[in-house]
Amino acid sequence: MTTLMTEPSSNQDHEPSALEAARREKMKRLVDLGIDPWGQRFDDRTLIGDIRARAGEVVYQVDGKDIPLPDFDNAPEDFNFRQWKADQGEGEMIGPKFRAAGRIMLQRGQGKMKFINIRDLTGDIQLMIGKKQVGDDWAVVEQLDLGDIIGVEGDLGRTNTGELSIFAERIYFLTKSIETPPDKHSGLQDAELRQRQRYLDLIHTDGMLPRFLDRTKIVRSIRETLNAQQFVEVEGPTLHSIAGGAAARPFQTHHNALDIELTLRIALELHLKRLMVGGIERVYELGRVYRNEGIDQTHNPEFTMLEVYQAYGDYRSMMDLTEACICNAILAMREGPGGRGQAAGNEPYLLDWAGKQIDFTPPFQRATYDELFREHAGVDPSDEAAISELAKSLHIDTAGRHPDVIKNDVFEEKVEDALIGPIFVMDYPSSICPLTKRKRDNPAIAERFELFVHGMELANAYTELNDPDLQEELFKTQLAGLDEEESMAKMDHDFIRALRYGMPPAGGLGIGIDRLVMLLTDTQSIRDVILFPLLRPEKS
Repeated sequence: MTTLMTEPSSNQDHEPSALEAARREKMKRLVDLGIDPWGQRFDDRTLIGDIRARAGEVVYQVDGKDIPLPDFDNAPEDFNFRQWKADQGEGEMIGPKFRAAGRIMLQRGQGKMKFINIRDLTGDIQLMIGKKQVGDDWAVVEQLDLGDIIGVEGDLGRTNTGELSIFAERIYFLTKSIETPPDKHSGLQDAELRQRQRYLDLIHTDGMLPRFLDRTKIVRSIRETLNAQQFVEVEGPTLHSIAGGAAARPFQTHHNALDIELTLRIALELHLKRLMVGGIERVYELGRVYRNEGIDQTHNPEFTMLEVYQAYGDYRSMMDLTEACICNAILAMREGPGGRGQAAGNEPYLLDWAGKQIDFTPPFQRATYDELFREHAGVDPSDEAAISELAKSLHIDTAGRHPDVIKNDVFEEKVEDALIGPIFVMDYPSSICPLTKRKRDNPAIAERFELFVHGMELANAYTELNDPDLQEELFKTQLAGLDEEESMAKMDHDFIRALRYGMPPAGGLGIGIDRLVMLLTDTQSIRDVILFPLLRPEKS
């Protein structure tokens, strides 16, 4: 948690009304000075990350000669910058002039000198503010509180301790914070409070803002990877009359004007395939889907999915595309202000997650479903009786259920958690993959893969089924053991009609963006990579 706060929390023990009154009194003084406490336009500012990147332009000038400053990043702990300057002779610090803006995170100093740390989305920087240097703006400085947003203009330099700072010449008041920030010691400890008041979480929880900026970089990189391969991004409907494309329980709603029952979409698939029939040969959507299911570390009722379809490809084409999307996203996180930088040892695809290291260096490992079943379950994948006995020992219900459904339950119980990865699990039983093309030499096997990393399913891909008669037959067949309301086997007559007009052979891919962000940002809860996860209504 952050340790920058120096004011007490606005809770009942600290009389929040008194604290708010003090802040409002300062706001009144600003108004009396002719200052708008809610600010005005502030042009030509430079992001703090970009300012810090130009620290090397600061020099110490002696008798008109520029002397480069020491390497502060690698200086010994006992390095004395004040003494270093004295050794060079009497001179002055010269640096570029900047305008910056940010929220006040720390205030210290008294009398005629104040040190203030401000933060924007790219980082923090110290302001050195002298009464003499800012003149009439000092009256504004005296009204500042933690959490206020200010602008500053001044030269970049180093203090006597070597701290990179902006030496202020002008101060611009931009926004008053009426609420008092969290206490520096207790901070934001409650997970639900952090999720409910995400704005405070972004300000005061270390690493939270960079994590969500990384999410943006990941999503942008995926779009760039797909666009570079001539995929077309579209927006499909979120209200469906038939919940299809996945096995999930939908959210139900009612449209008043048409007087019809609708569901929020549980997948993007069937409408994207319609577009392939229509001639959009490479198509994708990055969008929200909704499933009326449980909430845990890796599940949230609404989440972001990427679905991609490539005409004239297959599931192996999708493996290559998956690797490209993920590896490019990792590189994108290392770029720009606030980026992670180059990995140690010049290995850009190594990432830490949950105390472990994941090596995303392509190509990813590939193994078949049955190979992994045999290895980790210890049972012949073709021996239905042995699998049933193992399932019973794992307290998995077997009565009246399809053997492949039982087998897959065992796979989830015994195999998935053992997968380190990244690993493509290939060639699933065809009976549990009704939207997937079968292998030509073995109809019992579907050309499908799932990508696993440390036991977490990250991506799912198929060689897509484009035979309308077989697809219709599979939609009519309800596998034993699948709950009717959760089954994907529901008839979508228009989709079958579209297939009859001819959908080219294709590969299809789905990636859970939230889980991908979890893995790439070392986050253990999906609720910490979704800005506003679903919560119970706040009690009044």
